[in-house]
Amino acid sequence: MSVAAPPRTVVRRLPVAAEHFAFCPDNIWQGFGSIRTYADEAVTGSGHWGFWWD
Repeated sequence: MSVAAPPRTVVRRLPVAAEHFAFCPDNIWQGFGSIRTYADEAVTGSGHWGFWWD
């Protein structure tokens, strides 16, 4: 998914990461290990977000 204005603060990125987890938990369980790490490394400042399901 292309992202025009990704969140840049903790207050904004954690809720987005939680929504991603609800939509596609494999991103966190099989990729980053925690919602916080996912938020920090994949959500913040990224121009694209990827999702997959096993």
